[in-house]
Amino acid sequence: MSPEPQKGRAPSIRDVARLAEVSHQTVSRVLNGHPSIRDETRQRVLDAMEALKYRPNRAARALVTSRSRTIGVLSATTGEYGPSSSIAAIEDAAREAGYFVNTANLAASTPAAIVDALKHLVLQDVEGLIVMAPQVRVFDVLAGMAIDIPYVSLQSTGQSDHRALAVDQIAGARAATQHLIDLGHHEIVHLAGPQDWIEAEARMRGFLDAIIESDLRTHPPILGDWTADFGYYAGRELSRYRDFSAVFAANDLMAIGLMHAFRDAGLDVPHDVSVVGFDDIPVAQHVSPPLTTVHQEFREVGRRAVALLLGELRGEPVTSSEEIVPSLVVRGSSGPVHAALVHY
Repeated sequence: MSPEPQKGRAPSIRDVARLAEVSHQTVSRVLNGHPSIRDETRQRVLDAMEALKYRPNRAARALVTSRSRTIGVLSATTGEYGPSSSIAAIEDAAREAGYFVNTANLAASTPAAIVDALKHLVLQDVEGLIVMAPQVRVFDVLAGMAIDIPYVSLQSTGQSDHRALAVDQIAGARAATQHLIDLGHHEIVHLAGPQDWIEAEARMRGFLDAIIESDLRTHPPILGDWTADFGYYAGRELSRYRDFSAVFAANDLMAIGLMHAFRDAGLDVPHDVSVVGFDDIPVAQHVSPPLTTVHQEFREVGRRAVALLLGELRGEPVTSSEEIVPSLVVRGSSGPVHAALVHY
């Protein structure tokens, strides 16, 4: 019998069964990894699938197995480099494990928008969730909905939680601030991320820890919105006062906006003011001067998130993996303090 199905339609499970000379129930058992199938039978079915270029129908498999083999990702900022890189790694790791990925991006951070995004994922019959929306209100909504599927979140503080992937944002911010202190800067301003963002709070905490331990004056933090436009606006305002010699920005985009504003105001970076960012986005090494920043392993975050979630889905004892500690990358935007330039 010819291995080719009738022209005009995709090969079916029965076509595979005929070519492999087994029942369609046997093909179904092979597809679902049933342990009773002999190795030679399994290989014959797999060879037939390859010859016919058969692809299992996802919906049909879900009905048979009661499993969608789908992971849901809730993200607040898929358009930015960091989240985009992590999601790409999640998709790669999930695909290698035989899972699909559905991503819901929050168009707004209101409770209603969060509920809608979570309901959208649940209605897709996702088996588990990866939460990449690091805002306090997201977790408040998640707890209030009492979703009964496993989920993994990103954790900025390194606190013990078997469902959290620990990324020590505090340590990264401390390293950035300590770098400026070691260069002789005693008047350091922090351009922070928005309130309610867990990452922003953790980076501010790391900054304050380093400042307090060195017994330096604390400048009121400037609450930003992660954008280069806000960094530019803040830089224009800061240029009017000049009671500082360095700025630690909570992300690279705001740091790049800052440097643009300082340059427009006639200030030289790093001779007049040093700037350090956070994230190490690709463009950071190509601005002028190249940006000193804190490097994050975004793809490793995505890979580990999938491993943590799949372990829980398999019912294995899950403990949070070793926390990921960002590392400082020193480039041209930070330099020694020039005390004569600081006015009190």
